[in-house]
Amino acid sequence: MKLTPSLLLSLLLISDFAEASIFGRSLHKAHTRAVAHTHNLARDLRVAFSGILLSRADGPQKQQVLYCRASGRGGNTNNTDGGSGGTNHTAHSTVSGSTSSTGTKTSSGSSATPTAPVSSPWKLVETHKGSSFFDGWSFFVGGDPTHGIVEYVDQNGGWANNLLQINDAGNAIMRVETTPKVQNTRKSIRITSQSSWNGGLIIMDSVHMPTGCGTWPAFWTNGPTWPTTGEIDIVEGVHDYTNNQATIHTDPGCTIASSNSNTLSISGNVIGGTDCAALTTGNQGCGIRASSSNSFGKAFNDNGGGVYAMKWDTTGVAIYFFSRGSVPADILAGVPNPDGWGTAQARWPATSCDPFKYFINHSAIFDTTLCGDWAGAVWGVSGIPGQEQSCAARTGFATCEEFVRSNGVAFNEAYWEVKSVQIYQLR
Repeated sequence: MKLTPSLLLSLLLISDFAEASIFGRSLHKAHTRAVAHTHNLARDLRVAFSGILLSRADGPQKQQVLYCRASGRGGNTNNTDGGSGGTNHTAHSTVSGSTSSTGTKTSSGSSATPTAPVSSPWKLVETHKGSSFFDGWSFFVGGDPTHGIVEYVDQNGGWANNLLQINDAGNAIMRVETTPKVQNTRKSIRITSQSSWNGGLIIMDSVHMPTGCGTWPAFWTNGPTWPTTGEIDIVEGVHDYTNNQATIHTDPGCTIASSNSNTLSISGNVIGGTDCAALTTGNQGCGIRASSSNSFGKAFNDNGGGVYAMKWDTTGVAIYFFSRGSVPADILAGVPNPDGWGTAQARWPATSCDPFKYFINHSAIFDTTLCGDWAGAVWGVSGIPGQEQSCAARTGFATCEEFVRSNGVAFNEAYWEVKSVQIYQLR
């Protein structure tokens, strides 16, 4: 074939175009790899530096006030609902809501910080929410170990007596019986997670909690042998209290190094001693009361509830509270980063209480009892936040038990409404 000038020029152009195309594809691949590596590096740096945050300490301690703690709360000898499985552990214990057609509070969303991290050192391992909320819980059946005048019923009894419900918002309801008058006890609900953990991050989002004279609700974790395997009270209070009380109960040897809030880097206030052992403190343990007046009871409910988180790792045990509208974006996004949450409401550092020696095989528990070792004992006490006047003075009844048995309508607000419980483990 004869190579004319025009044919030669065409071959040269085809050759140059092919070389440019090969080079262009190579350049594009190199660019793509560079972008991916840059993204991964940025992500890794965010994770690595997310923990380098300064904690702030809030204000001086408030005056210490009287509180009372249950006795004999732990153990695992009582019956459970045979159909629900699991091991039973005993012991006591988000934006304004709107009223649903069922008469319970419903959350209508929440505001939060605008961005969330892309990853978390914590991995979600268990979720309870929506129509399947009650899956994976055992129902405690029988009398209250803390001597409250309730009878805990099984799951079938809960549904049959309208004590259990999933409302229109998809939230789980756990009520107390409101029959006008009873001879002895009122029916109630107590559930224990069938799974247990040694360390972790538990996040509970609630719209409403039980409140009112005579009530004693709690959300907590407990080991199988009380107090040897420890107890961590995340949410707890009695009557009309408005400030949450977080407490730990342990075997002898666990203490907190100081009763000073600044030293502990907490927003709450130590209200008991620094000895956390149940047997040497009359079962009181180490209690820390929140400084926030909407962290418990009616004030909590009026604000649409909020989120509680309990972190249990090598640094110790810490409890955080976020009122509705201030829940961190990383929690809402399912990538929790506790190092970025600021000051804990309560904290028990590992330096004076080894979290893996004093807390073993914990399950999560919800319950509501009436009167009992704490609420019954402080029926005539006043001066607690939210309880400036005693329940005896408010109701005109001399005893908690007499009031509870005679006034079913008083327990219309004695219910939990829970959006979710999520359990995380370190990766």
